[in-house]
Amino acid sequence: MLYRNFGKTGEKVSILGFGCMRLPLLSGGDSTKIDKEKAIKIIRYAIDRGVNYVDTAYTYHGNSSTKGGAGEPLVAEALKNGYREKVNLATKLPSWLITKRSDMDKYLNEQLERLQTDHIDFYLIHSLNRENWKKVKENGVDEFLDSAIKDGRIRYAGFSFHDKLDLFKEIVDYYNWSFCQMQYNYSDENFQAGTRGLKYAAQKGLGITIMEPLRGGKLVNSLPKEAMDTFDRSNFKRTPAEWGLRWVWNHPEVKVVLSGMNSMEQVKENIKTADKARANSLTEKELKLIDKVKDVFNAKIKVNCTGCEYCMPCPSGVNIPGCFSAYNNYSIFGKDDDTYNSISSENRASKCKECGRCESLCPQGIPIRRELKNVRDLFEKVPAL
Repeated sequence: MLYRNFGKTGEKVSILGFGCMRLPLLSGGDSTKIDKEKAIKIIRYAIDRGVNYVDTAYTYHGNSSTKGGAGEPLVAEALKNGYREKVNLATKLPSWLITKRSDMDKYLNEQLERLQTDHIDFYLIHSLNRENWKKVKENGVDEFLDSAIKDGRIRYAGFSFHDKLDLFKEIVDYYNWSFCQMQYNYSDENFQAGTRGLKYAAQKGLGITIMEPLRGGKLVNSLPKEAMDTFDRSNFKRTPAEWGLRWVWNHPEVKVVLSGMNSMEQVKENIKTADKARANSLTEKELKLIDKVKDVFNAKIKVNCTGCEYCMPCPSGVNIPGCFSAYNNYSIFGKDDDTYNSISSENRASKCKECGRCESLCPQGIPIRRELKNVRDLFEKVPAL
């Protein structure tokens, strides 16, 4: 495992971090029903092989955006028997739930109990966009972080981000952050904070953690045939996952790349890749190859959905990520893809009542109501309710 200095913290962190948002599930697909045996096994396997950064959040593996999910308690189980001492533990304050200053202490203290620990190494203000940033700022987030660091409940303060570059810079400059977390991959160089945000945060001395390096698996499982053919024709024999991760790690500003691994096969492959992914190690020829694949992929994508499920549950029952996945798959793979048929009639796009709740929660800023109409018109050809 390779390690990098985590910005101004001086900590040495593994370049591969274990993201606990997409852990293996029991049969049935209920996101709250984690396969504990498999999840603990793969987390500990990764730690035993050098991964020392484990990331979770208050709502991970939950069925509500307002209640604690099953993710943090599972991580607590995985870090028993001496594993807690081997890792830097990261979790996040649910920014959208903050209505007053005392809420911040309430959630942090609850998370310490859920994680069965007396401190969080890397504590993030979760999913900052313009609305959430205003909310936590008005309720004294800077004073909260100062006090939590002083009393030892957290070691380092950071934030995760889902909005535009100007807001990203504003947040970076507002507080003495130690680190930040942002979305970055070869198809999203100019999306949200993007490359310019990456470099800006690095210049300020922040440790930088990357989420969605493979766009929720889309850069592995949803590459169009033209993109796969481009990779296959090259002299460099790598899997799509290796290409995607190596591209992110090639940036020296990046310190940790989070991967939402849910199988032992994925863990082993990513660890193998991480063992040789040094900064600035890709050749010009390799980078041009990735650029060709990126152009093909981006031209096919209809909706920039990563499947994070922040929009869920839908009050009308629409399976929003499922609808968009089917829409993108149809665009990429053509009429032979029948993903939409696997979605129950009660969960299809035509059930959308356009309440707009989903759009207020979407970290990608997708105009979900408009896109669901497109999905409905393509697959159902019936009027909305």
